[in-house]
Amino acid sequence: MIKIDIYPYILNFNFSAKTSRGAMKEKKTYFLRVEDNQTCAVGWGECSTIENLSVDGMVDYEQLVPKITPGLSGFDYQGECDIPEALSKVIPAEFPALLMGLETAFLNLKQGKEGKVFSDTFFNGDQRIPINGLVWMGDVDFMLQQVDEKIALGFNTIKLKVGGIDFAQECEILKYIRDSFSVNQITLRLDANGAFSPAEALKKLEILSQYEVHSIEQPLKAGQPEMAEVISASPVPVALDEELIGITDGKTDLLDRLKPHFIVLKPSLHGGFHGCREWIRAMDNVGGGWWITSALESNIGLNAIAQFVAGYQPVLPQGLGTGKLYENNVSSPLTIAGGGLYYDKSKTWNLNMMMPYGA
Repeated sequence: MIKIDIYPYILNFNFSAKTSRGAMKEKKTYFLRVEDNQTCAVGWGECSTIENLSVDGMVDYEQLVPKITPGLSGFDYQGECDIPEALSKVIPAEFPALLMGLETAFLNLKQGKEGKVFSDTFFNGDQRIPINGLVWMGDVDFMLQQVDEKIALGFNTIKLKVGGIDFAQECEILKYIRDSFSVNQITLRLDANGAFSPAEALKKLEILSQYEVHSIEQPLKAGQPEMAEVISASPVPVALDEELIGITDGKTDLLDRLKPHFIVLKPSLHGGFHGCREWIRAMDNVGGGWWITSALESNIGLNAIAQFVAGYQPVLPQGLGTGKLYENNVSSPLTIAGGGLYYDKSKTWNLNMMMPYGA
């Protein structure tokens, strides 16, 4: 018999994390503990939602999990089934964060090793995943400080959030980078989080293109009818992110209609690992690239995403540098060095942190 427990946890940011959707000082997440009562083996997962973004952002998982998971008490996680695919058939699509949490927990339970979810190469410390250095919104001085820090740490791909401060000031920051580093030295990614209006988007994208930008995520809000036209006419390659949230069917049709250059996947938002596999296959069908980012998970979720990504042997930098965002993150072997993420086997997990109420 399988027993599933859930533990809420508040992650505290080291700073006020600002996007065009607003600022965050803390983030609630939920840890799942899955135990096989016959073997006493345990697996851990995480349900990470973002209010006003995730389709399940307002779901109280403390109330939902006891109602929805009893049907998994006999789940045959040790069998030959593909765990993400099997779980996708029993967990409703409107709960992608729950799906990812359960996928992670059952995969961890099956692997039988603390911290192991998917990949031998990453888990054994033999694989380094290239990642981008994320620069959060703020005043110009704060953003420039972050830029300098990321470059000093060895990142050669810098991602900046745009659309939250004066556009001219954002361009000043891009100019500051380009005046010092060529496109061959530093790759620039931008993320607008839907901040541009359809009327202004192409004009702004034209201005941004002079800084030799690699790509921009979600220039318009999701669902705008002008998106296909903007993508087609944009001098900056467009990556879709929020556009994919809540889409469970017709993935290839959507991508074929909008024709994005890239898609950005978050397992907690885009249908768990099973959903991400489907999006990757769909993008392969229509032609284009992809990368995966975290949805502000703790190191529990980030570790699972990293091991999932590692299986694809990624060349493009991934968005997996969020482990140091929180002052009270779960201690883990995840380590960032030289613009990459790897699993340092000399470090250990502190899983007791995930049960804040002494459960």
